[in-house]
Amino acid sequence: MASEAEKLRKLILKKTAEFQRARAKTVVEFDRNTPRVEVSGRVFDEHDVAALVDASLEFWLTAGRFADRFESELADLFGLRHAMMVNSGSSANLVALSALTSRFLGERRLRRGDEVITSAVSFPTTVNPIFQNGLVAVFVDAELDTYNVDLLKIEEAITSRTKAVMVAHMLGNPFDAARLSEICRKHGLFLIEDCCDALGAKTGGKMAGTFGDFATLSFYPAHHITTGEGGAVLTDNPVLKRAAESMRDWGRDCWCKPGCDNTCGKRFGWKMGGLPSGYDHKYIYSNIGYNLKATDMQAALGSSQLKKLEKFVAARKENFDFYLEFFRKHAEHFVLPRAYPGAEPSPFGYLINIRQGAPFERNDMAAYLEGRGIATRMLFGGNIVRQPAYNGENFRVVGTLENADRLMNNTFWIGVYPAITGEMREYVAGVIEEFLSKY
Repeated sequence: MASEAEKLRKLILKKTAEFQRARAKTVVEFDRNTPRVEVSGRVFDEHDVAALVDASLEFWLTAGRFADRFESELADLFGLRHAMMVNSGSSANLVALSALTSRFLGERRLRRGDEVITSAVSFPTTVNPIFQNGLVAVFVDAELDTYNVDLLKIEEAITSRTKAVMVAHMLGNPFDAARLSEICRKHGLFLIEDCCDALGAKTGGKMAGTFGDFATLSFYPAHHITTGEGGAVLTDNPVLKRAAESMRDWGRDCWCKPGCDNTCGKRFGWKMGGLPSGYDHKYIYSNIGYNLKATDMQAALGSSQLKKLEKFVAARKENFDFYLEFFRKHAEHFVLPRAYPGAEPSPFGYLINIRQGAPFERNDMAAYLEGRGIATRMLFGGNIVRQPAYNGENFRVVGTLENADRLMNNTFWIGVYPAITGEMREYVAGVIEEFLSKY
């Protein structure tokens, strides 16, 4: 027989769902007189709100049973053995690269001064962990029509100091991961796939994120599913999994989950470093780590959102395809996006890529759209080496980064996220036609 608390819980969750359904009815419809088309945003329903409340009722404020479930669901989705939730996609990148410096990897671990190849067209937190770990970033150029790293340039960049490659599937368009993973295997390099903008993308029938040593995800509201703040690190390698968990959890040697003790069966039986014999394993630290854990409430929301991933990706593809067909009519002014053979993008946005010699400039077009209520964004950090954060930092550049500069100067993107409706798309297309008619 259900307890009084269980009955109340069911009632609370029922009323929570009713509340959200009622609130959803008050959402203002798109109005062409006061238009606003965002680039991204949270998309949620009563099940998501109820999941968040359900976890909060237990008041388990760190990671617990909801985190266990969400991590298991993520691992199953990718067909990998291990998924570890963290507090952001940026933290996921930091954990993944830091794990490659762990003592658990023995002679293979990365050390200060080792090189990590990455794309010059990037978001800062794909690049920052390289510097934060005292490693040397090696920047290579990107392709103009896929926005992804140029794999030929990666091969040119490899030296005896190169130990890893860390690159993103840009705007949800997967790079040729099978080929890059083969390059990395050939040269004995670690590969980290930043999938923060590409959840649900596939290449050659396999999930993007399943080709490298690590995959990283972000669940920020702009991304394919959201937990508010949140991210994940995935791997199939148990040693890398332990290293990543240690880096996430203060650098500790112990692998007990929060609230658990003596998982190893010899909590007071260890002798490590200069510590006295029998020092509590819960307080032995083998790595210089962080505290980057997420909470059960975030995980509960993630688990609910994950059920809608297929629908979300389908909506993003529909919106992307609409814009692709629209811009085909104006291909004399715009470089159209290209996906690799066998790739199935999971679009993050639609990049408007203005051709060299077009009669208008990127800033003019972006300002026109913004003035008509259509939000725009740059291609993240553009050519990242031009950013002031990296002035005086230790990095190496291979080639001219000519395409990175062109993408920095000639592109911006608009939203394709699931809340964008057909009416919004038609409005955006009409505004762009207005702009182009002036030229």
